Amino acid sequence: MSAWIRMLRDDEADDNLMDALALSRTPHGTVDNVMRVHSLRPSSLRGHVALYRAALHDDSNTLPLWLQETVASYVSILNRCAYSLANHWANARHLMEDPERADAIEAALHAHTPEREFQGRELALLVYAEKLTLKPGDMVEADVTQLRDAGLDDGEILEANQIIGYFNYVNRCLNGLGVTTEGDTVGYYAGD
Repeated sequence: MSAWIRMLRDDEADDNLMDALALSRTPHGTVDNVMRVHSLRPSSLRGHVALYRAALHDDSNTLPLWLQETVASYVSILNRCAYSLANHWANARHLMEDPERADAIEAALHAHTPEREFQGRELALLVYAEKLTLKPGDMVEADVTQLRDAGLDDGEILEANQIIGYFNYVNRCLNGLGVTTEGDTVGYYAGD
């Protein structure tokens, strides 16, 4: 466990915190530092878990999982959040099932040139993600119209908006508290 603030271990947790930690356990049975950093305030932990799952792991989402994870990764690149990038790029790479394509996409995202590897609706989402992340006060209705024109429906636009908003939130939480992946199992699909 590593952060600039104290994080409580399971053996230090009262019943309230243990209940909150139970909600945030990964498929590996662990609690990642992104969630454990909330251990001093269990209500914050509960809220974070609910927001994360609603934005990225909701069964009603229709955007492909690899694209959701790629959007999350791009926002994390833009925010220079090593923690989220490590986890969510590992997920995107796994879901793509094409290492060469993943390498090319990763290079394009790091160069802030998604147009090198994407077109159509996928590129439109990444352009929207970049503007919403770096220039949120400059957003205009035309930004959403461009997404519709690229073939996204309003539900998919909302999904993308929530993923982008969530990662801007969590990147700032992680960077602001110095949270690292030390002790975490990196990537949801680790071991698959």
